[in-house]
Amino acid sequence: MNEARILLADDHAVVRAGISKALADLLDVKVVGEVGDGPAVFSALAQLQPDMLLLDVAMPDFDALQGVRQIRSAYPQLKILVVSAHADDAYVVGLLEAGVNGYHLKDHPLSDLRLAVQRVLAGERWISGPLVDKLVRRQMQAAMAPRLTPRQRDLLYLLQQGCDNSAIARTMQLSVKTIENHLTRLYRLLGVSSRLEAVSYAAAHPEVLVVAGEDAAEADAPETAGAGALRVLLVDDNPRYRAQLRHMVGKVCRESLISEAGSVSEALDQADRHNIHLALVDVVLGDGQENGINCTRRLRALSPQTRVVLISAYPDREFHRQGLQAGAVAFLDKKDLNAETLRPIIEDVSAAYARPFGFCAVT
Repeated sequence: MNEARILLADDHAVVRAGISKALADLLDVKVVGEVGDGPAVFSALAQLQPDMLLLDVAMPDFDALQGVRQIRSAYPQLKILVVSAHADDAYVVGLLEAGVNGYHLKDHPLSDLRLAVQRVLAGERWISGPLVDKLVRRQMQAAMAPRLTPRQRDLLYLLQQGCDNSAIARTMQLSVKTIENHLTRLYRLLGVSSRLEAVSYAAAHPEVLVVAGEDAAEADAPETAGAGALRVLLVDDNPRYRAQLRHMVGKVCRESLISEAGSVSEALDQADRHNIHLALVDVVLGDGQENGINCTRRLRALSPQTRVVLISAYPDREFHRQGLQAGAVAFLDKKDLNAETLRPIIEDVSAAYARPFGFCAVT
């Protein structure tokens, strides 16, 4: 059996020395390099082509989520084991979604680290014991989160943007009285009594604004979307059109998780928190630099593996040219956009990730 070649990445030489010494007892494992900052990681990966990367994500010049996504995209077969002192569950979830194979806490015995390396090299996932309990509690909290309707998600999103009732009514093309009634029901569902409390709740529970594709398609089947589901990001400054897009995606791929953004900054925040497979981005998001082409360029820089499709009600050759140069894989006219036109795009994404993403028949 060939030796597994391991690259150590930690900005503390004494830590690297301790890990290297601990792994010296393992058969069929060889440390082939040590680095201490972000640029050195990428250089060493290209030069040494290791089988495994032991990575401390808190290094100089290294953005944890973006860096891991870039590494995973460039080296899909590489085993990545994070060895970190950070035990925040949201941080751990973000890195697992970005593509790491394991997460080991530094304060645990070196014997546990040796076992973690063996397990990950064997194709298993490793998570330090205390983190497992945190992640289980997090999943239980997410399962208990209130299920909002598309309209309630739009209301909560607009509250987050600081819109008053009149602005919400104009955006959603409803009367102010109707908006007041909807807000009363939303507050009751969230267990809050004011818009400030509702916004605080959404900040503390971002999962309430993520919708499963089957909900978007108004299907009756129980929710099965999970960590292996297609993740779609909808970027459009019109909540009503985002609702239409949710419905289209849900009809094609029931087992999908759909996030929304109304601006470039919100889209980048979603891409930073989630491993987005497909982004549907409207070209017209605002004035100046706030547009879909710039959004595409920045999304691709942050998350190179994300497939971006630009959409527009004003199909223009120059928009098309600039969009493709920015990294979009397609440019679609809104008037021609429906579940049937989305299906081949989603199937291409599925093939690129080599995953069955839960397609369903379009009726």
